[in-house]
Amino acid sequence: MKRTIYHGSNHIIQKPVYGGGKQYNDYGRGFYCTDSLDMVKEWSVGKDTNGFANKYTVECDGLEILDLNDSQFCILHWLAVLLENREFDAASPLAYQAKEYLLETFRVNYHDCDCMIGYRADDSYFSFAQDFINGTISYRQLNRAMHLGKLGQQFVLKSKRSFERIIFEGYEIAESTEWYIKKMARDQAARREYFDVERNRIERDELFVTQILSEEMKADDPRLR
Repeated sequence: MKRTIYHGSNHIIQKPVYGGGKQYNDYGRGFYCTDSLDMVKEWSVGKDTNGFANKYTVECDGLEILDLNDSQFCILHWLAVLLENREFDAASPLAYQAKEYLLETFRVNYHDCDCMIGYRADDSYFSFAQDFINGTISYRQLNRAMHLGKLGQQFVLKSKRSFERIIFEGYEIAESTEWYIKKMARDQAARREYFDVERNRIERDELFVTQILSEEMKADDPRLR
C-alpha cells in the first residue's frame, strides 16, 4: 500500500539521505514526515522565512512499521523513546529516578524497524512531558495534554530499506505570512488550555510518577491503559 507523506523544510528535498538528520530528534536519526499537508506547512516556516512542503509517496508493503499508538503501547513507551533520544535535564532526584525507571521498564525495541509512527514533541509538548517526569502533572493529564492543539502524528523513515522506497512527488511553498501565524496560534492554544485548565485540574485518585515508581508499575498495569 502506498502512503502519501509530507516533509517540511526550508528547501526542496528531492532525495532524502539515509543516515542524515539530527541525532537528538524525537526518535533518533531518520526522515520525519506527516500525513497532514497543513501541519507540515506550519512546521516548515520560520517567523520571516517561507518553507517548502515536500510531497512523497512510499510503498509500505513489506515494511516493518512500529506504531506507538498501537494498543500494546501506552504513553510511557512514547516517553521512554523520547528520553532515549532527546536531551533532558533531570534537575531533581525524582526526575532522575523517573527517567532511569522509564528507560528501563518501558524501553521500546524500535532500532530494527523500518518506520515509526507517533507524537511529535515540539517545545510545548516536550515541556508537558517534563512536567510529568518532575511530578507536576498526573498520568491522565499527560495523556490529555498530548491531544491539545491537535498536534498530529509523525511518520518517520528509519531504515535504509524505507529510504529506497520513497519517491519525490513535488512540493508546495508555504508562505510565512500565513503559516507562521497558524503555527503560533496552534501552539498558544495548546499552552493556554494546558495552563488555564488541564495543569490545574486534579481529579480524584490521580496517578503520578511517584506512585508509578513506588509500586514499580509495568506496562501491563491496567491503570496505564
